[in-house]
Amino acid sequence: MTSRAKATGAMTRPTLDELESVLGHRFARRELLLRALTHSSFAREQSDHTLDNEEMEFLGDAVLGLVTAEELLARYPGRGEGELSRLRAHLVNATHLRLCANTLGLGEHLRLGRGEEKSGGRRKGALLADACEAVLAALYLDGGMAAARAFVVRHILEPELERLAGGDGEVTLAADHKSRLQQLLLAEGRGEPIYELAGVSGPAHQRQFVMRVVVPGVVPHKAGQGEFHTEGCGATKKMASQQAAQRALQRLEGGGDE
Repeated sequence: MTSRAKATGAMTRPTLDELESVLGHRFARRELLLRALTHSSFAREQSDHTLDNEEMEFLGDAVLGLVTAEELLARYPGRGEGELSRLRAHLVNATHLRLCANTLGLGEHLRLGRGEEKSGGRRKGALLADACEAVLAALYLDGGMAAARAFVVRHILEPELERLAGGDGEVTLAADHKSRLQQLLLAEGRGEPIYELAGVSGPAHQRQFVMRVVVPGVVPHKAGQGEFHTEGCGATKKMASQQAAQRALQRLEGGGDE
């Protein structure tokens, strides 16, 4: 590849200036942001002891848990510990963080090794969730708790709390895996999931349904991002569909199709 082609290819990815604009924070120490975007596969290929983002993920996870707990206590006084714990777990889980990372476009900024790049690392759920936590750590180290809190509230908490709120404004947490799967697929540009009946068994009064969900691939197809399907079973088609969607989410969180 010529130097001109390399330069042209480099221009296709968003700049750190653009990412800072999305994050709403101008870094005094941009090296923190760069490290937060550096996967271990990239660091291993360098000869200058480049640091990866694994330790920053650890810090970001701790900051995220603290800010989320404080915000939930302030917003929903009187809610029981169990309910608050379930809501916090939902807000900080890998699927939700992956959605946040997609919204922010973090995948396009990741520094990946050659093998990870070829295997579709920019869309892998685990990498994106980890990058989201690492970026939060970078914000905390550069701008303190105020910058970290602003990021968590704006990009992680409020959009999801608004989605969960009913007509009366009350936030309720339900295991709606179908909605979550559709939200994730649309964010990734995969399109709508397709549900189909795969089988029925048992007597009329004890039917067991098997539902299949077909998850479309990315177009054009990229490694690790092709079409796949999962199945679920239950006493109703709705229950079976929810289980199939849950299994699809788990597979996506693990990095895509195998």
